[in-house]
Amino acid sequence: MVRGLGEKLQSQRMLHKLSQKEVASVLGVSPAVISNYENGERTPSVEILMSLASLYHCSTDYLLGLSKDKNDKLIDCSMLSDKQMLLLENFLASFQ
Repeated sequence: MVRGLGEKLQSQRMLHKLSQKEVASVLGVSPAVISNYENGERTPSVEILMSLASLYHCSTDYLLGLSKDKNDKLIDCSMLSDKQMLLLENFLASFQ
């Protein structure tokens, strides 16, 4: 189990005022599975982790303890050309 993941999952569920049963229903698993995630007895799959992050409006990095910012989001720019990347960098620099 990823250290701290269970606590974050429980905290986010409670913050969103959801029961384990409601989260389980959204994810298509049993409430016991959600309980196991929150108690650190099981680790969610990548797909489930992504669904939980989406449900809780946070990043997977936050849930995994890789980011302290709940709203930390990364943007994949790998498909941009050099020219597009330069335009994006100039655009973002205009906000500083």
